[in-house]
Amino acid sequence: MGIILHELVGTDLNRPFSPHCWKTVMSLAHKGLPFNRNRVSFKGIPALEGAFSPKVPIIRDGDKRVADSFEIALYLEDTYPDRPSLFKGEGGRAMARFVEGWSQMTLHPYLNLVILMPVHDILDAPNQAYFRESREKIFGRPLEEVAAERDARHDAFTKSLEPLRKMLLSQPFIGGEGPLFSDYIVFGAFQWVRVLTPFKLLDEKDPVHDWFERCLDLHGGIAREISAAE
Repeated sequence: MGIILHELVGTDLNRPFSPHCWKTVMSLAHKGLPFNRNRVSFKGIPALEGAFSPKVPIIRDGDKRVADSFEIALYLEDTYPDRPSLFKGEGGRAMARFVEGWSQMTLHPYLNLVILMPVHDILDAPNQAYFRESREKIFGRPLEEVAAERDARHDAFTKSLEPLRKMLLSQPFIGGEGPLFSDYIVFGAFQWVRVLTPFKLLDEKDPVHDWFERCLDLHGGIAREISAAE
């Protein structure tokens, strides 16, 4: 039967958007492991795998269930050591921990502003109500007020990518000559935006843009199969 990946969608079942689920899609593809994709809404998550986790991604590999994109990557690395490595050693695992923290603290705060209303708008009524209530509890104000800061904060976000930009001037991937899980961590964040909104996040001359395009072409273009939002 292969591995089952539970991932997040809205009303369009062909447009999975979770950045964390995209990390797992790319990890499974990197390992060359066949998998089936079960796409669920926010409110469908509690029924998955006997309420195994309140969040996706979740994978089932035979009798084994694993949640959290980083834990899934570690599981795949340790369970399938004969397949292409996601880390290439302990140094790669340590680097990925840093990149995960950097992504969560530098990329996601701004990208959350970009995707707030697009996510809301692709949900059905019950999921919209859940999404609005849960996110407004986090932000402490209406979604529309938070999303309105998108344009004003875009320049600062662009500048925050300078360390990544500088590195990509000397190597094609965060992992060096080829991608590692660290690439998929950052890729998932940008793919989040790509599949939800036509908002132009990166200039086409930006080295980060070129890196993202290379990632879209990886593994037979599995990520590019989902068309960009229009």
